[in-house]
Amino acid sequence: MPRLEVAADGFRLDDRPLRIISGGLHYFRIHPEQWADRLRKARLMGLNTIETYVPWNLHSPHPGEFRLDAGLDLPRFLDLAAAEGLHVLLRPGPYICAEWEGGGLPSWLLADEDIELRSRDPRYLKAVDGYLAALLPPVLPYLSTHGGPILAVQLENEYGAYGDDSGYLEVLAELLHRHGVDVPLFTCDQPSDLERGGLDGVLRTVNLGSRVDAGLAALRTHQPSGPLMCSEFWIGWFDRWGGIHTTRNAADAAADLDRLLAAGASVNIYMFHGGTNFGFTNGANDKGTYRPTATSYDYDAPLDEAGDPGPKYAAFREVIARYAPVPEEPLPAPAPKLSATTAELTACAGLLDQCERLGSTVHTDRPQTMEQLGQSFGFILYETTLPAAGPAILRIAQVGDRAQVFVDGQPVGVLARENHEHALTFHIPRHGAHLAVLVENQGRVNYGQGMHDRKGLLGEVTVNASPLDAWYSRPLPLDDLGRLSFTASEPASPPVGPTFHRGHLDIEQPADGWIALDGWTKGHVWINGFALGRYWSRGPQTTLYVPAPILNAGRNEITVLELHGATTRTVELRGTPDLGLLED
Repeated sequence: MPRLEVAADGFRLDDRPLRIISGGLHYFRIHPEQWADRLRKARLMGLNTIETYVPWNLHSPHPGEFRLDAGLDLPRFLDLAAAEGLHVLLRPGPYICAEWEGGGLPSWLLADEDIELRSRDPRYLKAVDGYLAALLPPVLPYLSTHGGPILAVQLENEYGAYGDDSGYLEVLAELLHRHGVDVPLFTCDQPSDLERGGLDGVLRTVNLGSRVDAGLAALRTHQPSGPLMCSEFWIGWFDRWGGIHTTRNAADAAADLDRLLAAGASVNIYMFHGGTNFGFTNGANDKGTYRPTATSYDYDAPLDEAGDPGPKYAAFREVIARYAPVPEEPLPAPAPKLSATTAELTACAGLLDQCERLGSTVHTDRPQTMEQLGQSFGFILYETTLPAAGPAILRIAQVGDRAQVFVDGQPVGVLARENHEHALTFHIPRHGAHLAVLVENQGRVNYGQGMHDRKGLLGEVTVNASPLDAWYSRPLPLDDLGRLSFTASEPASPPVGPTFHRGHLDIEQPADGWIALDGWTKGHVWINGFALGRYWSRGPQTTLYVPAPILNAGRNEITVLELHGATTRTVELRGTPDLGLLED
């Protein structure tokens, strides 16, 4: 069977020289009915390899559970890659970063209060062992040594930016080998982290977006011989809520790609196609201030969020053609798009009024975190009673991540982690008034030491310096909205406060599109039960991508959870996005 050889002068496959020209394409960020289309377009651009991470947290939503169904059917994705004649670089983590919720680590690890992630903590390594024991048996037939497309497997991910325990990497390498991985392993790090993140006997690769010559020189310093490879060549970037949409000039990115290939290096373009952080899956960064990542992961990539070629597609194809064969086929045409049409959301269901339909309470002395409740995504509703009437200062030690506060059902304020807010002043109308705090998990930190990122009300909660006890904590994962009861709303006055709005739209022919929520403030959208993701009027993006496969010819159901209030009951489906685009 063919095996990738890591030789002194480069890669060899079947005793022939191989230059890996790869692109990032994450199956879990793409509707599974669109996988084949994206892989075909990768081949047509001249790529011979596809890179994908594996999100442990989606495959293992609970301890002892492992899913390979629907959009998580990794073997099917690998079959489709092989059918296009593409090799695969598999990056199973266990930590993946990827601007993904928690860097791909499952939230249930954090139920252990003092667990040390990405370390030799026995509790962590036992969980990793269980993950690999479930993931690898169905994947082993796809290794190149078994006739499959997987050339190499990554060991951890950018570990040098987090720690320097080579013993930890040794344990992970041993686990991969014990579970049957017999293709080469590789690590990847930014130039300044190459020493800390590498492991003797394992191929080192470098991540960079510019300064190509310096980056490759740093790699050569730590690895004097062997293949030169850039495992993440950053050709765009991700966006965060409240920021700007980041773009990179196509000619500039193509020039750096040319420098990499001219140096004889192999490359993985990050990203070839970014896709979407559907549902609640976006990550966050926290380097002193919490910054949640936006829903779109367009990344200004060669294929845009809808899978259409952008300016970088033709520019990169032209560069690749100087160094490797490119298929003699025309550039892919854009896919059909929806015509602009509007839908009225005329039915409503109040979240606070119907919370019992969405989750059951746990009664404890102190608020329970999401992780203690066995919950990964969504919201928690905390409830208790307040002391005597009068002025009040509510103080929360830490909010993870955004708390809307209500007294007797009336909104009294918001506490946001990103604003470093801990206290709120309001008036208690009566003794025994009802306090409700709705907390949104806006995405667990995916990079750096802040990854031990628990959600909910953390630490002590006081009113006028006196602790509150007798809390009811209600998980609201919002993974099943079928139990909600909707009633018609008054046309002239859309309700204020957390409310589900529902309506229907007839479509003649399904096609890709975007849903625009002009006049709405902040919340989440589902179409036909498929969770599109978060919207927020602060931008940068003001539309959410709607994949054609989730639409029906005929009637389609649209549900919007608006957390604050809207000036309209109308949403628009359209054929163009608005990501807050800026000129290069």
